[in-house]
Amino acid sequence: MAQNMTHLEKKFTVSSPQPVPQNAIKLYRDMLLIRRFEERAGQLYGMGEISGFCHLYIGQEAVAVGVQSMVAPQDTLITAYRDHGHMLACGMDPKGVMAELTGRSSGYSKGKGGSMHMFSRRKNFFGGHGIVGAQIPIGTGMAFAHTYNQDDGICFAFMGDGAINQGQVYESFNMAALWKLPIVYIVENNGYAMGTAANKGCARSQELHRRGEGFGIPGIKVDGMDVFQVHEAIKGVVEWVRSSQKNQGPFMVEMETYRYRGHSMSDPGQYRTKDEVAHMKENNDPLLRCKDRLLKNNLATEKELKDIDQEIKKIMMDVVAFSQKSPEPSPEELYTDIYL
Repeated sequence: MAQNMTHLEKKFTVSSPQPVPQNAIKLYRDMLLIRRFEERAGQLYGMGEISGFCHLYIGQEAVAVGVQSMVAPQDTLITAYRDHGHMLACGMDPKGVMAELTGRSSGYSKGKGGSMHMFSRRKNFFGGHGIVGAQIPIGTGMAFAHTYNQDDGICFAFMGDGAINQGQVYESFNMAALWKLPIVYIVENNGYAMGTAANKGCARSQELHRRGEGFGIPGIKVDGMDVFQVHEAIKGVVEWVRSSQKNQGPFMVEMETYRYRGHSMSDPGQYRTKDEVAHMKENNDPLLRCKDRLLKNNLATEKELKDIDQEIKKIMMDVVAFSQKSPEPSPEELYTDIYL
């Protein structure tokens, strides 16, 4: 088994530098939209217009965007509570996402779900889940549905490096491997879970992509700060998992990434130094790395990228205005969408 795993890891390891895909400018634009959205969400939270929990995705944009670039219309996605980036990457309207954050009736969950609990059936995005690791059994069930319906779909189930230690995750691994389900488990390893460094909370913390080996689930590690590497790696993984005729089954991908903000808006992040965060921003930022590659490969000019930035800023002005002008839910909404 170990020899087979090593062979697969070599097969899917992406060379450096990675080829620049044809949709490279779109990848940059999608990451920039997430960055600007999250920055405004942070501002609105500070102004008291967003209540409850709020987990920003700043720094991790390359993961959601790179994965989404290989998602097919029949595929499904599910993630944890750091979810705004995934929503925007899959094409959900930023106005509806921000309206939900501000608790307005025009939000994706009519203002009742907030940051952690919104979804879009039309985009096959199934949340947004607040319980650590709880999305993994659900995602595994969604993969079972793909197999049952024979729709050639894959479920992309995201989790953090903290969730990887949850027992229900391994129950899911067992069933996914047993039934050869079409699912890609993606660990967004930002190094700190809710505030504990991975090497203090995870045995063999540098090898989280090997956590499925006991069940026969192959895995690889990917530079999650490089959108082109994410794109190339997921391209190969998707081709492997979607080979349903070969009965391949699940795959695991560990994305090494980094969040610039605290775990949530209430976390000052004192468990890491300011120098560490500054170093990552200056030397490993996914947007700067993408921009540099675009310019070096003559795929965009400085002016074109500035124009994209101006376009996104205008979009965000409209998004914030829409969320602030939208009405709050009526009291009657307390009695809708509930089980009796």
